[in-house]
Amino acid sequence: MMTSAPKRVLCVEDNPTNLLLISRIVEAENMELLIAADGHAARELLTREIPDVILMDINIPGISGLDLTRMIREDEAISHIPIIATTANVLVGDRERCIEAGCNDYMPKPLDIRRVRSLLRYYTNARQ
Repeated sequence: MMTSAPKRVLCVEDNPTNLLLISRIVEAENMELLIAADGHAARELLTREIPDVILMDINIPGISGLDLTRMIREDEAISHIPIIATTANVLVGDRERCIEAGCNDYMPKPLDIRRVRSLLRYYTNARQ
């Protein structure tokens, strides 16, 4: 029986602590992690790699997470990739701004490990 390739998660995040947490969650889910520390690196990576889901920090250096999300949604080759916003912005209207920009979901920081796992499973169809 053939085993399917692991699901791939692109994490656009510049905070080492958050990256460590996400890398441990992704590893525990038997998924592959791709990392971009800023919007420019993420854009370049997306010309070579097509992840199954993107965890998008909204406050990243260079291109903002919301602007990068809009760019992804306008690119036919990658517009289908689910994007989960991760942000410390938890003011009224922040979630709505993320969804309006094209994010599929929203997770406030600090990240809830169970919610990260649940959303990764949901958006990669890796439900067990």
